[in-house]
Amino acid sequence: MQFSFRKTDDVRDHLLTVLFLLLAFFLMVFRHDDGLQTVRKVSILAMSYIEQPLSQVRVYRNALQSSEQLGKQNILLQDELSRLRSLREENIVLRNMIGLQDTTELDLVPVRIVAKNLTGINNSFTINKGSRDGIEPGMPLITPEGLVGQVILSRSGHAKIMPFFNPLFRASARIQGNRAYGIVSWGTEQSSELVMQYVPKTIDVPIGSVVETSGFSNQFPAGIPVGSVVRTQPEEGRDTQQIYIRPYVSLHQTSEAFIVRFEPEQEVEELLLQYESLFQ
Repeated sequence: MQFSFRKTDDVRDHLLTVLFLLLAFFLMVFRHDDGLQTVRKVSILAMSYIEQPLSQVRVYRNALQSSEQLGKQNILLQDELSRLRSLREENIVLRNMIGLQDTTELDLVPVRIVAKNLTGINNSFTINKGSRDGIEPGMPLITPEGLVGQVILSRSGHAKIMPFFNPLFRASARIQGNRAYGIVSWGTEQSSELVMQYVPKTIDVPIGSVVETSGFSNQFPAGIPVGSVVRTQPEEGRDTQQIYIRPYVSLHQTSEAFIVRFEPEQEVEELLLQYESLFQ
């Protein structure tokens, strides 16, 4: 038997009829509970296979979002930790400075270093106080650890400091525990040590001895720590030895300090000038 459909509506009606018949047959066959349960199992299994890769994608996306948030929190915590460490170090420095003020008879002016030039040639500092605060050339700059340098220029609100790592720096010094006196200067531009000269070979200088200002040069008050002895070396052809010193103060780390308002004794200065004039 042959069927012929001349109209599109007739084809659609027949297709719908066939579809409903198939659906009715399916429901009739699987109308019992076991059949429906089997359909449920098959559909659940199929959905599980489909959902598994999708769930992994969701997990990966959530992991990326969590990682990004944790990264931001880590940066914030690192910044906070860095600020706390900086405040802690500054607090320790200020405590030490307060302790120095309470235990010394020196006239101290607290200052802050606002500029540094530590290139190895003509090293210098700039501090935030000057002549209007009573700071004049020649006055020493110190920290609770020891000597830093000396004022070389002073203006109204700022002053220039020559630190001990400068080719022109000189300081009269002595070694605690014996009567060894000499002149401390910077050895070489590549060295991180100071050198004390004119110490006789006959004087024993133990390693670790404390070197401090002697007060003999009329430039620095006596008793300001400079550093500790790391080694000694006899000078060839001379009766003296060179004493190598590790400074107590780290110039790179120093930010706060004191200017000692120290004025040389005028009479001593006049005698020195008169003595030098005798050989001119």
